[in-house]
Amino acid sequence: MDALVSTGLRDTLIAGARVIDPASSFDGVADVLIRGGLIADIGTGLAAEDAETIAADGAVLCPGLVDMRVELGEPGREYRETIASVARAAAAAGITTLVALPDSLPAIDDPALVRLLLARGEETGSVTILPYGAVTRGCAGEQLAELGLLHEAGAVGFTDAGRTIGPARMMRLALSYARGFGGLIIQHPEEPSLSEGGCATEGELATRMGLPAIPAAAEAIQVARDVALVRLTGGRIHFAHVSTAEAIELIRRAKAEGLAVTCDTAPPYFDLNEIAIGEFRTYAKLSPPLRTDADRRAVVAALVDGTIDAVASDHQPRDADDKRLPFAQASAGGAGLMTLLPITLAQFHGGAITLPRAIELLTAGPARVLGLTQGRMGKGSAADLCLFHPDRAWKIEAGRMPGKAQNTPFDGRAVEGRVLGTWKAGKRVFG
Repeated sequence: MDALVSTGLRDTLIAGARVIDPASSFDGVADVLIRGGLIADIGTGLAAEDAETIAADGAVLCPGLVDMRVELGEPGREYRETIASVARAAAAAGITTLVALPDSLPAIDDPALVRLLLARGEETGSVTILPYGAVTRGCAGEQLAELGLLHEAGAVGFTDAGRTIGPARMMRLALSYARGFGGLIIQHPEEPSLSEGGCATEGELATRMGLPAIPAAAEAIQVARDVALVRLTGGRIHFAHVSTAEAIELIRRAKAEGLAVTCDTAPPYFDLNEIAIGEFRTYAKLSPPLRTDADRRAVVAALVDGTIDAVASDHQPRDADDKRLPFAQASAGGAGLMTLLPITLAQFHGGAITLPRAIELLTAGPARVLGLTQGRMGKGSAADLCLFHPDRAWKIEAGRMPGKAQNTPFDGRAVEGRVLGTWKAGKRVFG
């Protein structure tokens, strides 16, 4: 399952797939012809004697997934993950474009580092890596980075990753500067003075377990402040991995007001609740922490009504030394690449969302937020494609996933939705 296949570039006809392209609202059985790395044609009854023909046999063909929140591990923490291991896992997961967080060692606060990551992604031949630039130098929260230069080098947005941009003046400056060139600020929404030192959502469970807790209101307070700053500056903000009903309602109202506000969430926040940390299970220690089931249901409702624009893996690789510690001291974070598609599909199988909506959240949705050309299918576009069977069952098992990171909060979970093939610019890189 973790084989990264490099078959070279050849013409391919994928026949009889259910083709779903949410960007164009196309949903129907069709053939897709790939020539020279591009989608040459989409239609029925296509024939190409010189092309390799793949019978889809009822599988779904969609744009390659766009994952807008991934920690690479490299540079600086290669013991957790490397670009090569991320590329291998991404290909197996149907991901053809990922956006890298900037809190590496060193942080991505220099244009040369942005260009380096872009080049390293190209070198893999299987995944496009698009870097975020740091909002502040070193992601330290003290001095604004050179946002304009990072943008010119290729940064697709700006964030301090898992560190909240705390001082209101700093956020105001960032929004104002980025507005000058249409830049997007991505915020980790946890009010720092309320979340510092905490590791579980405040409530009965955290009290019983004796864990330092974070009130759910920490997320809403940060969102409320930043929405006010967007209103003040006219800037654009995106809230990452939203997880509470109160924050989502604030975002819903901001959108209704016409403000440039978007958000994503990650699979743990619509599939798990705080009970998953029972028995001090550190694989389920995440940032933000898992919430109550009422909050989880609010996240699902926001996937349905469109308040949430995208689902990201929030891939946070950690090794055994990071996690084999008492819960309060263990590092927060979960591996997410391999579980991104099947856990999102669980909402389709459960009847909450349609299959096209599930795919939209993983393709056109994140591409729209970031202004990318990826995440869509069309004649003449790059053949970045994912072929998967939505009903094929498998079991998530830590220790058996591609890539170095095995710290999944879904260990042992039976899921439906298996990737059968991944194409990057026409080259089959998995399956």
